[in-house]
Amino acid sequence: MPKYQYVAMDQSGQEVKDEIEAGSTEDALAKIRGMGYFPTRIKEKGAKRKGAAPGAKRKKGAGFSIGGVPLKALTQFTRQLSTLQDAGLPILRSLQILEQQQKSGLLKKVLGEVAGDVEGGATLSEAMAKHPKAFDRLYCNMVAAGEAGGVLDVILRRLADFMESAEKLKRKVKGAMVYPVAVILFALGIVTGIMITVVPKFKEIFKDFETGLPNVTLVLLKISDFVVGKKDVDGDRVDTLPGWIIILVSPVAFYLLLKLIRQSKVGSYAMDAIALRLPVLGQILGKTAVARFTRTLGTLIAAGVPILEALSITRETAGNAVFAKALGLVHDSIREGESFAQPLRASKVIDGLVINMIDVGEETGELDKMLYKVADNYDEEVDALVGSLVSLLEPAIVVVLGTIVGFIVIALFLPLVKLINSVTGGGA
Repeated sequence: MPKYQYVAMDQSGQEVKDEIEAGSTEDALAKIRGMGYFPTRIKEKGAKRKGAAPGAKRKKGAGFSIGGVPLKALTQFTRQLSTLQDAGLPILRSLQILEQQQKSGLLKKVLGEVAGDVEGGATLSEAMAKHPKAFDRLYCNMVAAGEAGGVLDVILRRLADFMESAEKLKRKVKGAMVYPVAVILFALGIVTGIMITVVPKFKEIFKDFETGLPNVTLVLLKISDFVVGKKDVDGDRVDTLPGWIIILVSPVAFYLLLKLIRQSKVGSYAMDAIALRLPVLGQILGKTAVARFTRTLGTLIAAGVPILEALSITRETAGNAVFAKALGLVHDSIREGESFAQPLRASKVIDGLVINMIDVGEETGELDKMLYKVADNYDEEVDALVGSLVSLLEPAIVVVLGTIVGFIVIALFLPLVKLINSVTGGGA
């Protein structure tokens, strides 16, 4: 009887590696599950990996690619693969069909390599795990769970639903930011143009005045000199670094600084904690994080992934250091035999209503369904908050732009009014 090497998770979430005798792969899987383990990988001992057919040439990749696979393309592929598996097609044939349908790019290249590995004897999850730019740990673990349980089509469908919900939420938040960001950039460009072209001409006119300039005008002229890159030194005009360059570089420098701070755990946690305390925006970020982790965890639990492994994956994909820390506490609590809800309650980063719903789900054995409900509710709340944020930003932008324009107009015309008054007074 052949022997099979396997890797599995026990009830406590610990990895187990061992061998077992069985008549076939299906029998081996049944025996492993009968021992109370959750198999994640299995292979016949001594089995040789199948090579390519003699004379066959391996397809070359699609070339160098920057970044990962777009979520929309990955979601579409997952949905199509689920449909083909539901129709009963072999996994290799399904991958080959989907590879042919893809446009040239990273996903097409990856699918070709995954199909080659599967043909060589690897499982689908093993082959996908070699390409983290396309398939993250969450994806690979879900696929492994589907393979082990013989319900790959169902798992892929759930995974596609999960990715579609995540993309929909991200699109809503980004879409709400497009209008205010575009207006601010457009206004900044116009004001910079005025500082470079209009204000210097007024400065030449003001030189002929025999009266002193108002303080507000002097401030405007100083700002214009900074933007243009001029400075008065002992009556001479000296060239300096143009301020418009600093204005352009500052956002990039600020972004790089934030990325640098996020390289450390302390910096990342501090930034996320500060962001969660911001008015309105903090609520959006917090509720988005809750919706994300509850949907991720619910999807993994529904797929049959052990709770400790599911929590570990969810913590890594939380996208927020504050919530990741809270999930770490939950992981440690469950490993020690305690409840799910208590460490979340102690972390004080999640609403009491959510904790109560999770508590009920844990007691009734329907934790995955309860997590889905929390995610759906929070998606709706994020929708409402995004609308409120846009409503607040529009008048705020109008007030700020009005103040800037008013400042420029007053600063430029006050000297003219002062000159007219002095001329009128002298003429009288």
